[in-house]
Amino acid sequence: MASSKYLTGDSSAIQEFIDRFDVFLFDCDGVLWSGDHLFEGVVETLEFLRSKGKKTIFVTNNSTKSRPQYLAKFTSLGIPTSTEEIFGSAYSAAIYISRILKLSPPKNKVYVIGEAGIEQELRTENVPFIGGTDPSFRRDMTPEDWKGIADGSLLDPEVGCVLAGLDFHINYLKLSHGFQYLQRGAVFLATNTDATFPMNHSFFPGAGSVSLPLANMTGQKPIALGKPSQAMMDAIEGKFQFDRARTCMVGDRLDTDIKFGIEGRLGGTLAVQTGVNKKADWEAEGAVAVPAFYVDKLSDLRLVAE
Repeated sequence: MASSKYLTGDSSAIQEFIDRFDVFLFDCDGVLWSGDHLFEGVVETLEFLRSKGKKTIFVTNNSTKSRPQYLAKFTSLGIPTSTEEIFGSAYSAAIYISRILKLSPPKNKVYVIGEAGIEQELRTENVPFIGGTDPSFRRDMTPEDWKGIADGSLLDPEVGCVLAGLDFHINYLKLSHGFQYLQRGAVFLATNTDATFPMNHSFFPGAGSVSLPLANMTGQKPIALGKPSQAMMDAIEGKFQFDRARTCMVGDRLDTDIKFGIEGRLGGTLAVQTGVNKKADWEAEGAVAVPAFYVDKLSDLRLVAE
């Protein structure tokens, strides 16, 4: 098994590491922050890398926020950036649906299970949708629902795709609609399939907890459009035109971030231990992915500046 190089505290190794790359792809939750808690030294580290001429791109699987919403969070935490540097799974899904899937009438609508971030990104690509944050879906089933969903009278005949993301109001009614659309031939997509996500120094159910019931019901696996999907990597490369050999993925999860970088044939991957996975996870037998480098926290990269 390949081994990971530990960089924390080793200024010469950090300098060599930084010199190897022109572009850094950063996960957000677990790397830059946890919930609304910004990790110490993140702003200074990003400024340091930019001062060295490095390109920073923020790649997140969190579909609950659109790029403008993420920009607002970056701004509130004091991290200078722009929407052009942000690439989320909701945006990735919208791009895939509009430019690759290219749904055509009469089956050109998307049934959304998710939050406002997905809706906003679909609007930017002029993709029609139903569901999402519509309050009429945030309630208990009624006798009329059972009958109307079963016979199709309450279903929208124009739906050709079901897109599942993290939904803080998931319920039986939403899943029942999604199941019936999939049974009727709709394409099954997921913004991402993360089992959990970090928040407030703990972990909570991720988007995978929303799509998994539908996968169990139908026997289908959704096309996932977040990390580690290479459809997302291709879209990012297409937008930013970077050299993969000179690009490094920085993340806290082995099954998404690190796997994303390895399968994308990037020049390197860097794991931080402030989120989901720790050193013991990638040193364990059968680890899903092994980072090329690791640090205790992102701000350890600033050692060379001190």
